[in-house]
Amino acid sequence: MEDLKELLKYIDPSKLDYNGWIQVGMALKHEGYYCSDWDEWSRLDTGRYHDGECFLKWDSFNEESMGIVTGGTIVHMAQEQGWIPKRHDEDRGKPLDWDSLISADSTPVIDTEWVEREPLTEPKTWRPHEDLIKYLSALFDSDEMVGYVNESFQADNGRYIPKGKGHYGRTAGELISELERYKNVEDVIGTTDPEGGAWIRFNPLDGNGVRDINVTSYRYALVECDELDIAKQNALIRELELPVAAMVYSGKKSIHAVVKVNASNYHEYKDRVNTLFDICKKNGLNIDTQNKNPSRLSRMPGVMRGDKKQYLIDTNIGKSDWDEWMQWYKSQLDDLPECVELKDVFYDPPELAPVQIDGILRRGHKMLIAGPSKAGKTFLEIELAIATAEGTTWCGYQCRQGRVLFINLEVDEASFIHRIKDVYEGMNVKPDNLENIVTLNLRGISRPLDKLAPILVNRIKKTKVDMVILDPIYKVITGDENSASDMANFCNQFDYICNETGVSMVYCHHHSKGNKSNMNAMDRASGSGVFARDPDAILDLLEVKTPLDVYINDPQTTAWKLEFTLREFAKPQPTYMYFTYPVHIIDTENTIVQANEKPEKDKKSKGEKKLEEFESYVMMCGDEAPTAREAGDCFGVDPRTIYRWASKSESIEVEDGKLIYVMK
Repeated sequence: MEDLKELLKYIDPSKLDYNGWIQVGMALKHEGYYCSDWDEWSRLDTGRYHDGECFLKWDSFNEESMGIVTGGTIVHMAQEQGWIPKRHDEDRGKPLDWDSLISADSTPVIDTEWVEREPLTEPKTWRPHEDLIKYLSALFDSDEMVGYVNESFQADNGRYIPKGKGHYGRTAGELISELERYKNVEDVIGTTDPEGGAWIRFNPLDGNGVRDINVTSYRYALVECDELDIAKQNALIRELELPVAAMVYSGKKSIHAVVKVNASNYHEYKDRVNTLFDICKKNGLNIDTQNKNPSRLSRMPGVMRGDKKQYLIDTNIGKSDWDEWMQWYKSQLDDLPECVELKDVFYDPPELAPVQIDGILRRGHKMLIAGPSKAGKTFLEIELAIATAEGTTWCGYQCRQGRVLFINLEVDEASFIHRIKDVYEGMNVKPDNLENIVTLNLRGISRPLDKLAPILVNRIKKTKVDMVILDPIYKVITGDENSASDMANFCNQFDYICNETGVSMVYCHHHSKGNKSNMNAMDRASGSGVFARDPDAILDLLEVKTPLDVYINDPQTTAWKLEFTLREFAKPQPTYMYFTYPVHIIDTENTIVQANEKPEKDKKSKGEKKLEEFESYVMMCGDEAPTAREAGDCFGVDPRTIYRWASKSESIEVEDGKLIYVMK
């Protein structure tokens, strides 16, 4: 995870609404930061900041009642306001998406050794002032200030170096007008040293100086390589389709290519220049790294340098701008498999992946378990790990025996090991194959999945497991969970792990708030619908009415309906089961179904039916007792109606504004 305090520098609190401000605070608290960090950042909103308010709000944050906001929310906000993430070493080997930052680790798109040299052709009829006019016209608007240096001195190493800051108070329009009038470069810029030549700054200035802070538009970067012969440089620049605004021969060993980077600010300029230099280096152009800053001088066309001309080679070659070039470059990194002719495989199709869970999941595929709190999702996953390790059944379905890596992100290691032991005993399964279960306990030391995935691939290959269970995913989620694009990128990490290792990937996610009984199983998981469409198998837990005799004997036992949405297999009938800590027990007697069946003829009045529905709703909420407003939103009535229903019910009581179900 990036340093969230650093990312806050990109987020202006005055531009956020109240909800956005609260989300920042909740994300900081969730990721282990201090309230003082939130308070210090909030002070930047001088119009709305109130001393002490952050500390009051901080203490009220409750993830169980308010939901979880991760650091990914802050990352997303920072990106929206200009922050661009850097690639890290952990990103190596991961598939690229269209927002990925390409680094020097990227595969080259051209083979330097096979690129034919393209010699320069020195102009026979040379009009120096026209070279400079074309250069200025290609790079600057007429009202933009241009910096240039026409004087030089010889350094101890014999090289000629620009003398002083030069000139920076004239516009491109003024220079072009005078060049057209006098038709002589030195009559416009002043006398140049015939051995040193002259220099020009390729980004516009504010007229007050020549430092980076005086640059008014971060439009161009300089690509210069003097390690190759000129003909090779020329060929590589063109072969790479660099979006070049102007290309100048320096009069010595190098070409100066002014490349369009079109950055909106200095931070973006740095990132894009680093990307540009990395790509050039990987493709054979070893750039002079001293040329990174935006106020840098480059060789001016239209003057002599010794007995050589500093002339304009070309303008506006390659791709039209930075975005088009990046899109083109990424399209060249074609590491996709070859297309397959159906006629070649129709009568001899490839073998299907082995079945990991009969009728549910294949090896190398992904499965999501979704459900509300109190459903025992983690215990259900432990049951799956044990069933796979021992080769027994899980939720009534036979599991193929194999090794399991259980990545525990939430429970401390000792408690987690005790849980596994308790589940073994609760399932009444002999621990004959304990070597088939491997745990990786990352509570407090985890990181976002895009950083974790490459590490997991290495661990999985070393441990040689067949299934990976990751619990829970909110601990490693990246980006905004309500953003389809962010969640598509997040889910791609599971594909990456499965494709690289061949394991089955199992993970769980929580339901969003509210009553889910009338929703499709695919749409109950919190966040973007990508969650419901990405996995190969979705198992969704929905709490249902517990049979009365079971409830009386053990009020802690809850009843659940497990629904299946499958991509590879026919959809089976729902499985009904009880959760009695620490295991789930299938209802083989169909008592749960009977308890939830509606009578064939219901002669009760409409009011009686509504009251029964209301009582059932409150009972199913259990410990998460709803308020009258929440119940009203569910039934589409005013809170006063809810209070009236509660007064008529013998099973509902109101305590501290909450609706409590009490068995009479």
